[in-house]
Amino acid sequence: MTVNSSPIVVFDLDGTLAETAGDLIGTLNVILAREGHAPLPLEQARDLLGAGARALIQRGFTVAGASLTPERLEALFQDFLDHYGDHLTDNSFLFPGVIGALDRLEAAGFRLAICTNKVESHAVALLDALGIGHRFRTIVGKDTFAYSKPDPRHITLTVERAGGDPLRAVMVGDSRADVAAAKDAGIPVVGVTFGYTPVPMRDLAPDWIIDHFDALPEAVDALLARESVKPAA
Repeated sequence: MTVNSSPIVVFDLDGTLAETAGDLIGTLNVILAREGHAPLPLEQARDLLGAGARALIQRGFTVAGASLTPERLEALFQDFLDHYGDHLTDNSFLFPGVIGALDRLEAAGFRLAICTNKVESHAVALLDALGIGHRFRTIVGKDTFAYSKPDPRHITLTVERAGGDPLRAVMVGDSRADVAAAKDAGIPVVGVTFGYTPVPMRDLAPDWIIDHFDALPEAVDALLARESVKPAA
């Protein structure tokens, strides 16, 4: 297969491109209430996000002091998907500067892609509702491949599916899973400081850190310039 020469930026979704905690935690609280547990305050629960809906449910019930069998977790996961699918954008929105950063990257010739631990159908629907779904060459979810973050193949297969050049790729994310997957894939990673992680982004040691999307295009350019001068292995 011929690899396209286009550089590519791969984005996580929740906590990276969009503030989605209100709707995700809102759905978790609906599930908790159905099971007789008190809702979790949004600010307390934000750090439970980042690994997908199953992990969110498991973490939420652990915080509530309850255990779940694998069978019950799977049933609640399906309930979560059903409810969340009807409430994707009740309280979700793009972070400041996202549109401008995407404009600048596209103008510079970058392909754009999504690699998220959200299920693919919800990721597509959310991005379309937020008005930016058409901007991505591919939108890859947790269920798209047999692998998901922190497995590095989730990112490398996303780059391949989007027709990007893996040697000119940059990952942008907000969590340990994003940073770990990118590092293991040998792809430089930009960490955002405003997402969902119980560990400060600086402690996760991504290759670059940004506090606002206005800084992303320069970060991407700097990382690719750095990669281009690395000695051959």
